[in-house]
Parts: sequence; C-alpha cells; structure tokens
Amino acid sequence: MNVPMQWLNDYVEIDCDIDTFTDGMTMSGSNVDGYEELGKEISKVVVGKILKIEKHPDADKLVVTQVDVGEETIQIVTGANNINEGDYVPIALNGSTLPNDIKIKKGKLRGIESNGMMCSVEELGLTKEDFPDAPEDGIYIFDKEYDLGMDVKSIFGLDDIVVEYEITSNRPDCFSILGIAREAAATFSKDFKYPEIKVEEVGGNADDYVKIEIDDKELCARFAGRVVKNLKIGPSPRWMRKRLLSCGVRPINNIVDITNFVMLEFGQPMHAYDLDKLQGKKVIARRAKDDEKIMTLDGEERTLDSSMLVIADENRAVSIAGVMGGEETKVTEDTTTLLFEAANFEGTNIRFTSRKLGLRSDSSAKFEKYLDPNNIDEAINRACQLINMLDAGEVVSGMVDVYPVKRTEKEVPYTKEGINKLLGTDLSDEEMIKFFEKVDLKVDTEKGVVVAPTFRPDIEREADLAEEVARIYGYNNIPVTLATGTPTVGKKSYKQKIEDITRSVMEDCGLNEAMTYSFESPKVFDKIKLDKNDPLRKTVTISNPLGEDFSIMRTTTVNGMLTALASNYNRRNESASLYELSYVYLPKDADIKELPDERMQLTIGMYGDVDFYHIKGVVETLLDRLGIYQGYEYNPDASVSYLHPGRQAKITINTKDLGIIGEVHPDVADNYNIDTRAYLAVIDMPLLVKKSSLDRSFEPLAKYPAVNRDLALLAKTEVLVGQIEAIIKQRGGKILKDIKLFDVYTGSQIEEGYKSLAFSLTFRANDHTLKEKEISKTMNKILNGLENMLDVKLRQ
Repeated sequence: MNVPMQWLNDYVEIDCDIDTFTDGMTMSGSNVDGYEELGKEISKVVVGKILKIEKHPDADKLVVTQVDVGEETIQIVTGANNINEGDYVPIALNGSTLPNDIKIKKGKLRGIESNGMMCSVEELGLTKEDFPDAPEDGIYIFDKEYDLGMDVKSIFGLDDIVVEYEITSNRPDCFSILGIAREAAATFSKDFKYPEIKVEEVGGNADDYVKIEIDDKELCARFAGRVVKNLKIGPSPRWMRKRLLSCGVRPINNIVDITNFVMLEFGQPMHAYDLDKLQGKKVIARRAKDDEKIMTLDGEERTLDSSMLVIADENRAVSIAGVMGGEETKVTEDTTTLLFEAANFEGTNIRFTSRKLGLRSDSSAKFEKYLDPNNIDEAINRACQLINMLDAGEVVSGMVDVYPVKRTEKEVPYTKEGINKLLGTDLSDEEMIKFFEKVDLKVDTEKGVVVAPTFRPDIEREADLAEEVARIYGYNNIPVTLATGTPTVGKKSYKQKIEDITRSVMEDCGLNEAMTYSFESPKVFDKIKLDKNDPLRKTVTISNPLGEDFSIMRTTTVNGMLTALASNYNRRNESASLYELSYVYLPKDADIKELPDERMQLTIGMYGDVDFYHIKGVVETLLDRLGIYQGYEYNPDASVSYLHPGRQAKITINTKDLGIIGEVHPDVADNYNIDTRAYLAVIDMPLLVKKSSLDRSFEPLAKYPAVNRDLALLAKTEVLVGQIEAIIKQRGGKILKDIKLFDVYTGSQIEEGYKSLAFSLTFRANDHTLKEKEISKTMNKILNGLENMLDVKLRQ
C-alpha cells in the first residue's frame, strides 16, 4: 500500500520528519516497508520564460535563446523546434542534476555559450503517459504562467514522499488513504479530518434509470448504484493525475480516474458502466452459468463457471464481480449516461475466481480482504462529488441500494484487570478508554463492553482489545515482567527420542544425513525396475505440480537415496555413506479419498570401501542400541527388484517386516550411472519404534569362570548361519552366554554341496562353577537339535 504524504496530510496534520513518522507508524502496528522521496535525483530545475529566440550563426538546427529564470536572464542554446517566445518551460540550470546521474554544466555549442538546458518530461524521468499534454518529441511547455525561478518539482508532483506499508490481511480498513490517516491520527494524537462529502444533484430519481437485484446473497452482501447523465469524458485535472501517479496508478480519463481515486482514498473498488449499453436497464448480481463467456476490459475472452459471481444485465454477464469489468459496457467517449457501481462481495469467492481465471486486479486484491459494506455510501457519494468538482456530468438524485442484511457493530466484553494481566501493565480505566477512543472504539462502561465499528472485523475478543491498548500506549512503554501462569516442562516424545538415537548411531557409524524431495516423477518406478503390478506404483497425484518430475508423492525413498549416491559418485567422490529419515506417502484406498498413510523410513545408502556386511553391521548396531537384541532375522528370499537377487535380505522381527537390505541391482545402478557396487537398507520406523526399548538392566560381574567349546559343523550350502545360531541359542539354555562364527570353509576336503562352519561357544553359570557333565549334556542337546532340525552334523 503506497501512501503519498501530501495526500495523507489532507486528513491528518503530520508535522514531524519522515523518519520519526515511519518509526512511529511501525511501532503502532502499521508496518512501514520503506519510503521514496520523489524527485530526489532532480535539483536546480526551475521555471523559466523564453524572452528571445535567434538562429545560431553556425548551425542550421540550433537556436540561441534568452531565458528569464527569476533572478537573472541566461543564454541557452537548444535544438528544440516546438518553443516560442513567451513560453514557460522547465530549465535545468548550470550545476543541476537529472535522473540517471545526468549533470548539467555550462559550455559552448558551435562556439556559442550555453548556461543550461530546457527539459522534456522524459529528461525529468517522466513519460507522456504521465503527462498526456506533453509533446511527442520536444520541450515541455507549461499550460499557465508560474513564478519564475520556482522549483518545477512541485509542479510535476515530484516534491512528495511516498511511504510503502505492509498491511496485514486482517486490517482491510488500512488498505486506503483514509485508513492510514486514521491510524496516523491515533499514533501521533492528531485530529482525524474526514473529507466533507456533499453532492449536487439535478433532480430526477436513480430508480427511474436502473434496477438492481441480488440473486446470490451469500456472495454479494450489498449492491448500490448512482446515475450520472450528460457525461463529459476528458482528461483529469493535474492535481488528480498527480495523486494517482504518486500511488503508482496511471491516469486514463476523468471517469476511470475517479473510480481509482475513490478506491485509493476509501479502499472501496468501484466500476462505471455505460448505462445505455445495459440491456433492460437492469443489473443483477448472480452466479455465472457454466461455460458462460465474457470479454473483459483487457481484451481477453474469459470462460466462466457456476462457482463465479458476475454482474449481469437481463441477457448476459457484463462484469466479473470484484475482478474486472466487461468490454461491451465500458465507458467510452460516446457515453452520455453512466452507472457508478459500488458493491460488497464475499472475499474467498473473489480470491478463487481470480485464481481460476489467472486474472488479478487492484479490485480483487482489496475484495479478498473482506471489505466493510457500510463504507459503500460514502465511497459512491465521493465519486459523485468528484463528478461535480471536475464538471464531468450531472448527478441524478438518489441512490439505488440493495442491502439485505446489514452488518452491525460488534460488542466485545473486557475488564481492566484482564487487559492489564495480559500486558503486564497497571493502566487505569480512564487511560484505557482514552486509547480505545483514539482508534474509534466506543466504550459502554455500564455494560463493560467495547463497541467495535464495522470496519474493524479483527476485534473479536479481549486479547484484541489488549493489542489496541498496547500499540497506542506504546510497546516500548510496557514494563518487563516475569511470565505468569503454571510453568510446564517440555520434553520429547518417545518417537522423537528414537529418531534422535537413530541419527546419533548413523553419524557415529560415519554416515552423513541426506535430504531428498518428497515429490517425484512416475518414471522413477521404471528406473528402479519396480514390477508393473507393484502396489508402490499407486500414488497420490499432485493436482497442481511444478512439472511431471514433481507430480506424485513418493511411495519409496530408494530413488532419492540413489540419486544422492549418484551425485557423489559423478563428482568423483571415492566413497559415500548416507542416511535419511523421511516420509513416504502410501494411499489408504483405491480411490484415494482419504489422506495417505505417512510413514517414516530410515534409508541407508553407501558405496566405496564397503560391502554387504558393512551395511548389515550398521543396521545391527542400531538394533542393539535400541534394545533389540533378539527376535530379528534375515530372510534371503526378499524378492526386491532393485536389489541384487543373490545379495539381498528381508529383515523381520517376530514375523513382521522391518525392512530390506542388500546390494543395488547392477541394472539399477547403471540407470543412475553408478559404476561400482552400491548398497541400500530401508527400515520401517513405526515398527522400529514399537519394538525398541530404552530400559536397561545390569548384572554384576561374573564370579565364576567361563568355559569355551568349539564346534566344527558340516551343513548343506543352503542352510543359513542364522538358522544354526537360532537352534544353538534355543538349546544352549541359560548357561550359554555367547556364540561366535569364526570360520567358513568349502573346498576339496568338503563334500560338494556342503560347507564347514566353525563356532566358538561360551558357557558360564551365575551361581556355581560349571562341571564337565553339565557342559557335555548341553553340547549333546545342541548337536541333537541341529541334526534333527537342519541335518547339520558334527564334522569328523
């Protein structure tokens, strides 16, 4: 929101410097983004009168002029051909500066001294759009006489300061010059001067010219109109063009400029229709029909649907409500009778309509903020007053106004004690009432309520009133106090603790954390060789993706990890060990009507001086740290498409799938341009959290000696070491303390199809020294179990 200080001073007198003003406004809640001093680059450019023009003796296209600049008459040589004696023009004196770091110095042109330069609007940093009366190519000539030597910045509107505000969406009243003026008056304890609005009417009745209807009262709260006849279209006066330009709005003609002026001043968008082009002399606020079309003022044909609100006559839509008017009913030079429309529309609908059509305007930006319908009377009357002031037409008596349900003021209860408790202050009732009245909040002391005007929808509860007191009292005046209330100690959930431990273990094992995108392309499923019927191919599709590469929510983290490994490999990193804790998004049903199941997964990826057992060791270190010492198994029949068929395993805990581990399939590695062996592990975090335990129990050091026994076993090649260890643990009983595999052998001394496995077993009792008889009994039990269950025998 840009606010020129000269315009603001019409409604509140600001007598401090600009830095003090902007600091004060920011501290009272109207955040200032910055300010711009217009014409800052221009200096020593004054009004001059051309007294005499003579031909240059040595140049056909140059003339020598004598110019009165107030205190002296100076000589200027120029090539301008649109000047005459007696013209008043802008003169850049010797030593003056112009935009784009241009400096003017006296010199000689073809031997004749020149002490300055006559200026065009372009040389002053302006355009012909800003000043339609400027010549296409030549010196700007003032349309009337000014004091000679007068600084031209005030004439061109370049002597102002424009302050830019960052207004929050809950303060729609501040999206206007009057709203900011009201805040400035409260901040600096000044009188707020509301403009006096009087309209000269010519008789008749607006009801006889047009009828207004509201077909959809949910989307249109109020619709009002006034009629102007005997219209005179033309340029706006300089003072109005100057104010519009300082706010960044381009002047067009007096009627359009009036609607823009009122929108800036009151924050109420308006629209003007050529009344003779409205069929049936009727306007209706209704929903559009599906596939209904309208040509908007920007020359584009728009296709509408029934979710959008339009303004229509008896047969067609003539405007997209709150967004942009229609081409067919716009005001032109031939218009003689117009209808000023001021309405109030539902903000969310305007925002959706604007987004659907890809059409955003100054009007839609304001309507989205939920404007005050009670602001319409003054705004539309102000437009008619400006018609009088600019002599642009005759205002017909009366206003056609449809306002089904009026918005009323809101009563908000409060107590002095409650506000003081919230702020940590000790303000009296009288002080609070004074602060409330400064911001136009009425106080009913008998009821104990504050009555909030309809333009303040943000006032809903006592806390909002406390904020009003704080910002007007001054945040810097509020004393520092200790927080009150019952203190609570925050702590992490069990799940968060497990995640922290997981990160710690990964980093202790030398892994670096990776972070990858949750959005992916459907093409990644082919890249990782996923089966066509794999349930992971069913995804949540994003309705407004950035592109196909980011069009679905991922169901596997494998692509992200392999992409990260590939980035490291292709940058010539000899090795990389990464982990990621992130989510996958698994649809719950076929039609994807519910939110997906967001499951966290731990993904580990590595290549370089590592092998299968290295990544397996990282996983087991994590399980051990989380108190999972037994119950988990490795099943080599994992059938994971993106892993090597002979170097993969499924990890289970008590028959439930915890994750997978293995070497990346060579074809998949080629797809990612990884020309070395890479390894992956994916762990389901919800199951890991459920099975983990942070409880620890400790035993005293053993008093009795341990006994070691070695077993050399002969087993079939397909028998897994894990299966053998499980039986040894089961049969070893309480005295078996440890098992270690220390040798695996296949060769000429071993029958084909078999392998030799050597285990070291440690036995110890907690309450006595073991006897040979006990150990032999346990060893026989273990051997019998291995032979009967796995056909594993003691090697001879």
